[in-house]
Parts: sequence; structure tokens; C-alpha cells
Amino acid sequence: MSPTQPVGDPLPGMGELPAQAAASAPDGSERPFSVYLHVPYCRVRCGYCDFNTYTNLTMGQGASAEDFVGTLAGELRAARRAMDSAGLPVRAAQTVFVGGGTPTMLPAADLVSMLDLVRECFGLAADAEVTTEANPDSVDEAGLEALAEGGFTRVSFGMQSAVPHVLKVLERTHEPARVPLVVDWARRAGLSTSLDLIYGAPGESLEDWQRSLDAVSRIGPDHVSAYALVIEEGTRMWGQVRRGELPMPEDDDEATKYEMADAALGQAGYECYEISNWARPGSECRHNQAYWLDWDWWGAGPGAHSHLGDVRLWNTKHPVAWAGQIATGHLPVAGHEVIDADSRELERIMLGIRLREGIELADLGNRPGGPSADRLDRDRVTPPHLVPVVAGLVADGLLDTAAALRGRAVLTLRGRLMADTVTRALTQ
Repeated sequence: MSPTQPVGDPLPGMGELPAQAAASAPDGSERPFSVYLHVPYCRVRCGYCDFNTYTNLTMGQGASAEDFVGTLAGELRAARRAMDSAGLPVRAAQTVFVGGGTPTMLPAADLVSMLDLVRECFGLAADAEVTTEANPDSVDEAGLEALAEGGFTRVSFGMQSAVPHVLKVLERTHEPARVPLVVDWARRAGLSTSLDLIYGAPGESLEDWQRSLDAVSRIGPDHVSAYALVIEEGTRMWGQVRRGELPMPEDDDEATKYEMADAALGQAGYECYEISNWARPGSECRHNQAYWLDWDWWGAGPGAHSHLGDVRLWNTKHPVAWAGQIATGHLPVAGHEVIDADSRELERIMLGIRLREGIELADLGNRPGGPSADRLDRDRVTPPHLVPVVAGLVADGLLDTAAALRGRAVLTLRGRLMADTVTRALTQ
């Protein structure tokens, strides 16, 4: 089951963007720009996966894997035309992320061609970060070298676990011994490396999780992402849990494993720069940061989401339908919504609080209709109504005391586990 799409209105005409797509950042500045390219193909659809992925590589009608680059070219060129018509400035992509699915099921030459299309349609910053996701069993050394020569700078490998029985439950197909090998190949090609982990899988003990963390420390990638397993409704694993074949992950177990990850990765020289992401200093994922910092981005490919100004958009989900719209010259956007000021402020706080630097407390008084916004702009103080709220969050161990005294809301380790609670408190 692929994820359910939001409810929104289609774009008029061939895909005309609303005027709000050209809105500047709240401070009046021009937002930086990123590109996400969604490759929907996978060899195996894992039981926990609710991404928009397909194991059928020969759907035809422009939707087959061998046709993907040509069809994607149609979307990116249509997106460029729509942006020009809406008066959006031409901005070179600061980051490009090729995700999925398993992008490296396509030949390396296809991925390089996709990057060339980004250059053609938007431009590519000289220091752009260009990442592809990959499963460890979907790449070889020559392919990684070709990606580096074609302009890629980073590769993110789906490791998930170092323990065979955990990988089996997750329905991952690679051997654990493959991970250090592909990381070494990527390094030799000059690519920065990241490893993705999942904790909380049914049957994963604390010892199993520590074994995975120890393996990551030995391999030594530049960046690590670690996510708690969430069993989404409609996935195969969700059905297994409903039938009693697998246990539901436990919150306390996942909290303990998160704390173990932070301790082990910190000891290995990584710093947590966002709740679920750790990096060696200077190796933070700029593309991820773009989402949390409210950049603009175009998401191309079946089901991909975009964000321009005050507008969110999402593409037609099924590859055949997506390709069909592009073939007729339409921008393949299934729906869109215009974000109002209150929603944007909530989103800014919700995403910003996740970051290592947190958010400035004085800015929380600047929401539309907020108390004494003009005075707060001058005085740069915590809004009076939030002083007891912040004090309570500090007392509960959710916000860092020293940072709060400096006027910033920065999550503690415990606070990272309760980020939604902090967000609700700060936006009441």
C-alpha cells in the first residue's frame, strides 16, 4: 500500500501555479532552492514500507524503469515553464536528493542524466550537495565511481541493522557484511557516506541494537540517520501485527534504543544536529536541513511533494498516470494547498525545534495575531505568556536551561523524545 495523498485542489490549465508560489520568506528574503527526484522502483517491497514504491519495472506507457529518465525530463521542463509563468526567480539547486524506492536499480548513467536535467532546468550550484539513496546490494564499485564522476557527492545506504534476524523481519535483502564494503567503495570514489538505521523492529533486543551501533562505529560513515520503526496502517507488517504474528513496537523500548544511539554515536565522534540525524562536524545533510529550514524545493517523480512559497503540491501517485499526464504536456500535479500564516508558523516551530540550534524564543511572539508582536520585535524578549511555559519545560527537563536563559528553545536529550509535547506547549 502506498501512502494516502493529501486532499487538495488540482492546478488549473496545464499546471498553472498560484501566485502564492512566488511568496518570499517571512523575513522578505529569497528562499534557497532544492530538488528531490523520486525513483519509485524497488526489487522488494519491505513489509514496513509505506513509500510510493513498485516492484514492477515494466509498466509501459512511459512508466517503465527504462523510460524513467525521458519521462522525468518532461516533468522537470514543465516545472520550469510553470515557475517562469508564475514569476519565480531562476535559482540554482543548492541540493539534489535522489530517493525512492531504490534509485540505484537504475543504471548509474541514468542517475547522472537525471542530474544533467536538473542542471538544464534549474541550474546547479557550484558547491551543490548531490545525494542518492542506495541499498547495499544495488551498487558496485564501478557504478559508485560513475556517480562521483557525474557530479554526485554523497550516497546514503540503507543499512537498517547489522543483525541477520532483524533484517529478515524487516524483509531486507542485503548481507550485513556488504555494508562496510560499499562504504569503502564510496569513500574511494570520493563520495561522502551516510548509513540509515531502524530501531524497534519486532524481536530486536537491546543487545541486537548495540551490535548495530557498534558496527556503524567501526564502519565510520560521515553521517548516520536512525529512525524508530513506525508500523503504518495498510503495510504488510501492519497486517502481521493485527493477526498477532508480530508484536507492536513498544515506546519505552524505542526510547531506550534512542538513548543508546545518542550515547554510542556521540562516543564515536558524531553530533546530533536533528532529532534523528547525527554527523561528523561539517558532514550534516544539507538537503535534510533544507526541509527543516523552509527552503523551496521541487519534488519530481510519481507521488513526489513540492514546496514553493506558500504553496504545497503533490504529484499524481501511480507511475502510469504520472507518465500519462506528462505525455499530454500537463504538469503531473494531483493537488495543491495554499498555506495560511498560522499553519506556516506552526510548521516553522515544529520543524525548527528539531534542530540542534533550536528556535529563538522572541520569534514565537511574531505569529499572526500574537501578543504585542511589534513590541517584541523591538525588545527581543520571550513573549510574556510563554515565560511560565518555558520555565515548566525547563523544569521538566525538556528544554536546555542555559539555552533558555540565552533566549533559545533547545531540546535536551529527553526533550528530543518528546518534541511534539514541546511544540504543543510553545504554540498554545
